[in-house]
Amino acid sequence: GSVTKLFTWTAVMQLVEQGKLDLNRDINNYLDFRIPDTYPQPITIKNLMTHSDMFEERFFESIILDASDSAPVREWLVSHMPTRVRPPGEVAAYSNYGADLAGYIVARVSGQPFDQYIQKNILDPLGMAHTTAGMEAAPAELLANQSLGYTYEDGAFNVFPYYTSQLATAPRGAMIASASDMARFMMAHL
Repeated sequence: GSVTKLFTWTAVMQLVEQGKLDLNRDINNYLDFRIPDTYPQPITIKNLMTHSDMFEERFFESIILDASDSAPVREWLVSHMPTRVRPPGEVAAYSNYGADLAGYIVARVSGQPFDQYIQKNILDPLGMAHTTAGMEAAPAELLANQSLGYTYEDGAFNVFPYYTSQLATAPRGAMIASASDMARFMMAHL
C-alpha cells in the first residue's frame, strides 16, 4: 500500500541529487498538463512530498476490478484532478494525488515508466528480488507468499476480492514486498 510512497520519494530525491529536479520549483515546470493557478503560490515538489499540496483527497475513483479498465496515466491524472482546497504549504493533509503527480514527474524526467524506474534504480541495486513495483499482477512466486484479506459472511471466511488500481496511482500504493526486502530498503536509508 502506501509504503510505495517511500519509494516514490526516494526516486524523487535521486533525481534531485542528479540535478534533474528542484524541490522548490513549481511542478507545472515538470508536467505536460497544467495544474490550475487556484492560489498565487505554486505547488512545489516539496509540497507533494510533505502532503501539503492541498488537493482534496479522493480514493475510491482509483479502484478498478480489472486492470484492462485502467486509463492511460496522463489521461487519468488530468480527468481526475482533485480540487485545490487551500494554498499549498498552509497545512499538511494526506494526499494520494500528490504522490501520483510525483510518480508521473519521476517518469517524465527520467524518461522511464514509473515502475521501471523504481525497479532499475532502487529494487535491483538493493537486491530486492521479492518486491514488485508495478500495478501488473505480481509473479506467481511472489503471489504464493502474499498475505490475503478475508471477509466474514454467512458464518464463513471468504477471501476478499482482489482489486487493482489505475496505473496512474502506482506511486501511491502498488508495491508488493517481503519483510526481508523492506529491511534492505530500510538499511539503505539508514
